[in-house]
Amino acid sequence: MLKKLLSGLFGGEKGEPKGATAADPVEYKGYLIVSEPADAGGQYRVSGWIRKPVPSSEGQAGEMLEHRFERSDMLAGREACDQLMVSKAERFIDEVGDDMFEPR
Repeated sequence: MLKKLLSGLFGGEKGEPKGATAADPVEYKGYLIVSEPADAGGQYRVSGWIRKPVPSSEGQAGEMLEHRFERSDMLAGREACDQLMVSKAERFIDEVGDDMFEPR
């Protein structure tokens, strides 16, 4: 019982934010956009991943490039948050392209 109480206070087990289940990926110009909003006090913060599969070469399995996408926007509903995440990620892809995967 104490474990359940503490995990509720601190966002669940293993540090996972409550309600941070990933939505189905949305394909856009060869990228995969995955909304994974964090539940922040009954609202959802726009966040997730932008991934791009790299084709395999010489019979080797391809890898997946990924960029963590975090914004400060907060919305009351999960569905609206997912839609805004996809919209903002599409705009980001159009502006930055593959440069998002470059080390900072």
